[in-house]
Parts: sequence; C-alpha cells; structure tokens
Amino acid sequence: MRQFARLIYIAFTVLRFGLDDIALSHFRQRWVRALAAVVTIGRRYDEARGVRLRQALERLGPIFVKFGQVLSTRRDLLPLDVADELARLQDRVAPFPSTQAVALVEAAFGRRIDELFSHFSPEPVASASIAQVHFATLRDGREVAVKVLRPGMLAVIEDDLALLHRLARWAERVSPDARRLKPREVVAEFDIYLHDELDLVREAANAAHLRRNMDGLNLVMVPEMIWDLCAPGVIVMERMHGVPISQIGRLREAGVDIPKLARDGVTIFFTQVFRDGFFHADMHPGNIQVSLEPATFGRYIALDFGIMGTLTEVDKEYLAQNFIAFFRRDYKRVAELHLESGWVPPGTRIDALESAIRAVCEPHFDRPLKDISLGQVLLRLFQTSRRFNVEIQPQLVLLQKTLLNVEGLGRQLDPELDLWATAKPFLERWMNEQIGWRALVDRLKHEAPHYARLLPEMPRLLHHALQHSPGKAEDSQALLLALLSEQRRTNRLLQGILWGALGFALGVGLMRLALRLHVFMPA
Repeated sequence: MRQFARLIYIAFTVLRFGLDDIALSHFRQRWVRALAAVVTIGRRYDEARGVRLRQALERLGPIFVKFGQVLSTRRDLLPLDVADELARLQDRVAPFPSTQAVALVEAAFGRRIDELFSHFSPEPVASASIAQVHFATLRDGREVAVKVLRPGMLAVIEDDLALLHRLARWAERVSPDARRLKPREVVAEFDIYLHDELDLVREAANAAHLRRNMDGLNLVMVPEMIWDLCAPGVIVMERMHGVPISQIGRLREAGVDIPKLARDGVTIFFTQVFRDGFFHADMHPGNIQVSLEPATFGRYIALDFGIMGTLTEVDKEYLAQNFIAFFRRDYKRVAELHLESGWVPPGTRIDALESAIRAVCEPHFDRPLKDISLGQVLLRLFQTSRRFNVEIQPQLVLLQKTLLNVEGLGRQLDPELDLWATAKPFLERWMNEQIGWRALVDRLKHEAPHYARLLPEMPRLLHHALQHSPGKAEDSQALLLALLSEQRRTNRLLQGILWGALGFALGVGLMRLALRLHVFMPA
C-alpha cells in the first residue's frame, strides 16, 4: 500500500507541476487527457517549464534529483532554459536548517560544536540531494569542509527503491524489450550504490583511495580526510579553494586554458578507468572545481565521492579492445567482441552485426564533438541492439553514465573537442603496456611470490614422493627413471621457452612499431 500511495503521489506531482504535457503525450485516448484536466482543475502555469520540472524533481526526492543532475549536463538534448534550471539541482537543493546540522554534528562526535571547531559557518555553502556542506575552522587553525547527511534520508530512499524494484519486475513481465535491458539487475546495482552513498565513512575511504591513485598525475586534486572527525553521518575534510567548472567565463578571465582543461578531463577519466579501474562516477559540474592557486593553477578539484565505479581486468581489456577496434574502424572485431563476451546470443551472424554497427558509427568519424548528435547515435544503437537482442551489462551502467557526464562537460568547455583524438594516445600507451615486454615483466613480478614459495619445496616433495610410493623397489627405480626423463624434457622445454621469450620480445617490438605506423594512424 505504501508503494501504491507513492505511485499516486508521483502521478499527482507530475500533474501538479504541469508535466503531463510530456508525460501524456503518447496517450491518444481522450478520456486520459480529460481525467488529467479534471484532476488539475484550477492550476496555473505561473512558472517557466524548467522551473516547474526542477521543483517537481525536488518534491519527489533524492533519486529524482539525481536524475535531474544527469540531465543537466546534456545541453545537446535539452532546451537551454531547462538545462540551466536543472543545473541548480547540482549544489543548490533547498538546505535543511543549520540548527539540525549542528545537532547532527554534535551527536556524531559527542562533543559541543565549539569544542570541535573554532568557527562553524551556519550557512551551508552547498546543498545537494544527499547531504549539505558547511565551512569550518579546526581548533588548530586548519580550514575544513563539514559534510552532513540529510536527516531521514534512508527511509525516503528505501521507499523509492522498493517502488523501482516492483516496477522493474512488472516491466520484465510485460515487455520483451524490458527483459533484454535487465531492469531488475540495473535497479539492484543502483540500490547498492545509493546505500553506499548514505555511509559517509565509505565516501571518505573512496576519497582516500582516489587521492592515492591520482597522486603524481598533477591534473586533479582530492581533499584529504580528517579521519578523527569522520562518522557515518558526518565527515570532515580539507577545504578546497576553487571555481566551479561551470563558470567558464570566470575561468577564462583568470587565464585558464579552456581547451587544455577539456583535454585534461578526458585524460583523467581514461586514467581512472583503464589504469586504475576505479573512477569517479558522479562527475556532474557541481562536483568539479578548478584551482586558481598559483601552485596548482588549472588543476581539477574533485568533490563528492559517494558513488565510485570499479572495473575488473576483464572489463578493462574488453573495453580497451572495443575502443581500439573503433579507432581502426574494424567493426567486424567489435561484433566478434560482442559475441565473445556473451552480449549477443551465440547464433548471431557476425557479418550482419558488423554491418549494423558500421551503419551507426561510420557517419560520426572525423567530426568535431559539436557536430555529433549523441541522441541520434544512442537511438540508432538502441534500435540495433533490440534487433540483435544485445543484453545491457549492469556492471557497466555506472561507466555508461559517467561517459555521458564526461561528454557533457567536454561539450560545455570546448565544443571543438575531439574526444577520440584526445583519448587515442592514452589508449595507445595503455595497450602497449598490456601486450609489451613491460607487461610480461609485471606479470612475472606478480607471480614471483608464488613460485618463490614453491621452488624451495620441490626437493622435499620429490623425496617424500619416492619414500612413500607404493610397490616394490623396482617400481621406485622405474619412477626415478621416469622423473629423470621428465626433468630432461623440462630442461629442453625451458630452453625452448628462453628462445621463445627472445622471439616474443622481437615480435612485440615489431608489433609496437606496426601499431604506431599503421593501427593508430588517422584513416
């Protein structure tokens, strides 16, 4: 009944804020439109459509606010007035009272606010769907940011997720397309990540991990956590001084190289995905700033680490091979990768899938980002995937979402940015590290501890086997002769491996040369 009541509330909110013009656009039945007109009798459109959409999402709660945050970066898909209004959801959600924030901080650490900080700003500097942030100063003089979880968030999210789980099950029963998109698994993935976001200690740990990964890249800064003041509902971190990345005019006036900033964003993303397999998965403009301090001028500042994505080595290799195949316009290889990974049914014709992928992707090569309609590309890919029963992989949902965010930011910073040309050198280096001599050495180093424990035990294990072998002495003698023969065969095998390794090194060198001269050359 609670879920049914929530569904009724969602429908009422859609009607209350005049969103039924969109929501009911596909219903041709007159009685549906007549019913909507009766239910909403007397309403007035005093606000613009973008304002009404933002207010409706805020009224519906944090999950819907996050949906609006993602939409706000897609200015190529939305009217500008709507996109500008949805951008307010990124860090300007209505705050909860500062007295509540102070009470939550004091309850988390069991101390009065003036014992924790020499100064605590009652006005929040940012207010998002899950938490809000206050600036403060520690007793030792360090400037910090205090992030406080919104009260009552768990119950609200639990209700909405329960409703989404039910709707996903219903959709799978009534729609073959829905079953192919795996809505239950997708909702389950977001369920996990949203619950993780409600534990601020987990967010602090994510920030610490990302800070270590990015150390030495000199392109992005991550705040240091004050671990003595971190609890599930409140975390305290180093205060970062920067300008929101959405304020492009201010950054340009300060002398920031905007095209370089766009390229650096792509580099950061590909480094996190392919080098580390651990990436920031909530990269909307409200979570990214740019430093104007002399020592760190032009560097990104990452904030809000509640949602992070992870990829396995198999995922990374599969994605990298797809990117390389796309760069080479080797659509047959892309189709083969879909088959090898199990994304399409085993009986799928490779040539037909190859032709379909070529028809979608080929028109968009060698064109600047501003000339590519991602909406049309996604529509064509969806039609193709439905035709070939391509299964959406839930473990890559966050990566897909982050790719949309990165492209949206790149479009805002530099409409001339060529995403593929920027990513190509990075992927070239990454692939060389995966298939080259360095990769072989790294793998041998990784396996060395295992063999270091095993090799010293070999004589004892051999002696033990000979002593406890069943049968007569001649059987032991025959076993010893067999072992000696096996040792000679092993020696010959090792010699073959040595010569093979030399041949492999030569082959790798030739392969790298071929990759540089042919594979990655523009067509």
